[in-house]
Amino acid sequence: MSNSVNTNYGALVALQSLNRTNADLASVQKRVTTGYRVNDAIDDGAAFAVAQGIRSNIGSLNAVNQQLNIARGTNGVALEAATSISNTLIKMREVTTKLADANLSSDQRRQYNADLSRLVGEVGNFIVNATFNGSNLLQSAAAPIQVIANVAGTQFTLTSQDLSASLLGGGTNLLTVAFANAVAAGAALSANGSQATAESIVSTFLNNLGGDSRRLVNQVNFNAALLKASEEALGFIVDADLAKESSRLQSLQIRQQLGTQTLGIANQSPQTLLGLFR
Repeated sequence: MSNSVNTNYGALVALQSLNRTNADLASVQKRVTTGYRVNDAIDDGAAFAVAQGIRSNIGSLNAVNQQLNIARGTNGVALEAATSISNTLIKMREVTTKLADANLSSDQRRQYNADLSRLVGEVGNFIVNATFNGSNLLQSAAAPIQVIANVAGTQFTLTSQDLSASLLGGGTNLLTVAFANAVAAGAALSANGSQATAESIVSTFLNNLGGDSRRLVNQVNFNAALLKASEEALGFIVDADLAKESSRLQSLQIRQQLGTQTLGIANQSPQTLLGLFR
């Protein structure tokens, strides 16, 4: 290789090596700073595209579980209200049983009927106030409530029944607020009487609400498991091994220092040619 002041081959080689080291160092610093091995499409286009798809799925699953949890609230309020109605019906049966006693005095019958009326009012209060997020499953039989269950758009239909109509409404009223005599009270207590029919309606509704509650919980848990698996898969694809990157960072910093020194030495080479002309 000829000696020249116009072209410093040693410096060119040293500069090329230093540039590669600086590029590698910038890449490692990016990984250490962000924590990602694949931070954008520049790092790895194919892996980044796959990661974006997984991130989209994760976002959808989170949204689905959000809606399911709202539905759980609606169902939970309805379940509590129906349970309270069922407990009230038990108390009503006790009072009606007393009213079926023909030996009651008129004053006793009046007192028990007043108690029965209060209990019927409690049932109505539970029905009206069983509202969550604007929905009431005890008054919405005509418009079933649906909630998204998964990212494919599958819908769950929540059980609803208009107890206000079936228990308290107009001509189909099952819960009598007063019994004029023991015969009427006894008829209500019979196998096909209003008391037994009301209890059967509420018990069936409770069973359906309980089934919906279990289904909602199971779906939320299943979606949570999918979320965990998706997040782990995303980590495998894009996360950087920080212990490994830390070692590389130190190595590249040393190489950068050596490259800078080598370039400085190479730049001094033409100075030796001056000695030939002294």
